[in-house]
Amino acid sequence: MKAMIFAAGIGSRLKPFTDSHPKALAPVAGRPAIEHAIRHISSETGITDFVVNIHHFPEQIREWAAGAPIPDVTIRFSDESDLLLDTGGGLLKALPLLESGDDDLVIVHNADIVSDFPIKSMVERMRFTDADAVLLTSGRNSSRQLLFKPDGTLAGWRNNTTGETKPADIDVTGLTPLAFGGVHIIRLSRIAPLLKEFAAEAGNIFSVTPFYLSIMHAAKILAFTPSSPFRWFDIGTPAKLEAATAAFQS
Repeated sequence: MKAMIFAAGIGSRLKPFTDSHPKALAPVAGRPAIEHAIRHISSETGITDFVVNIHHFPEQIREWAAGAPIPDVTIRFSDESDLLLDTGGGLLKALPLLESGDDDLVIVHNADIVSDFPIKSMVERMRFTDADAVLLTSGRNSSRQLLFKPDGTLAGWRNNTTGETKPADIDVTGLTPLAFGGVHIIRLSRIAPLLKEFAAEAGNIFSVTPFYLSIMHAAKILAFTPSSPFRWFDIGTPAKLEAATAAFQS
């Protein structure tokens, strides 16, 4: 297996840190956020091959990776210095780096998510189902949530602030609203061609959420909600970064 870390974002909500640093290097309990993600994935799954996309202060992430104290891990870069492609476009651009090898599965993890959820269990759910993608989800409060059928398959999306839904005419009766946790596992042989088809219509800059919503009738996309409590933090603002640091200090 391989893993991809989305580390290209500008992090405008995390100023002033991101005025001179990439968000992925924001320190959480003594380690950059990206290092927490890589260590967590590697320790639970044994993955040693990582692809990281870069855009904002890319040289700093390259410098960190060159001296990163993570044994036996190889980090390759998908360079978006010239143009930030968002998560879906970033995954599309990185496909040539991800498609080599025997395993069809790739873990995709936002660099600004710091968590200790059981990735190994998520991988097992992916391996023992015929899913094309599995998304980390939870019942936490969020202004935007994905909607899932009783069997755990993706059915739509809802903005809880405006009431907007996708599809617009979706009947939400019996659907479970869950927040997406910024971590997913994809089956490359199925997702790669669908990414290319989506980009042919939408262009190369797009998020993974509208992509998943566009393919949910052609692909099986499942929720994975851990059964046991876990720590999960989005470090996108100074207050959230402080909370994550406090939680992972011990």
